[in-house]
Amino acid sequence: MYLAVSGNIGSGKSTLTRMLADRYGLRPVYEPYAENPYLEDFYRDMRRYSFHSQVYFLSRRLEQHLNLVTGARYVIQDRTVFEDANIFARNLFESGQMEARDWATYRGLYEGILPALRVPDLLIHIDASLPTLRGRIAQRGRAYEKDIPGEYLGGLNRLYDAWIQAFDACPVVRVPGDQLDFVADPAAFQWVCARVQAYGFGLPLLR
Repeated sequence: MYLAVSGNIGSGKSTLTRMLADRYGLRPVYEPYAENPYLEDFYRDMRRYSFHSQVYFLSRRLEQHLNLVTGARYVIQDRTVFEDANIFARNLFESGQMEARDWATYRGLYEGILPALRVPDLLIHIDASLPTLRGRIAQRGRAYEKDIPGEYLGGLNRLYDAWIQAFDACPVVRVPGDQLDFVADPAAFQWVCARVQAYGFGLPLLR
């Protein structure tokens, strides 16, 4: 049983990952953002550090897949390597923040490891508009995130929407993050759980 939670920066992925892990007894695997030595530099100068930051995330995500996800019986992951490549790195390239040769090198690395990666059994995607993302980013108070350009978040949302509509590697549950506050409202979290369980994942664990 491998569940994954996807969504933009500030959408609530890590919180929902923790809540679902606690609810269903899953091992949580979180995004290694705090360990990225390029992250603060990246937010100050995206063009200069885009390739460095994305390659770091790619290497750590591969390590997570091989050591924590592949072979695990019950696991839930906060953001996948598929998003790193198809959303974040692509957004940097398309917005002119990553050079074409760096994008080509990155894609070559990603496509080389892709056959070794386990695909989720269920993907839970959180949709959230820019005002919602901005509010949640401000609430968590990470200094290096406070000046993220709206154009950057908007580009990510655009790519996420296209990617999730075309994603067919496993079933997808889309969570309307603007309407459902699954942290403060138990009924909203139950809404998510009901849809997870509708695919046969729940208590008792069926897959």
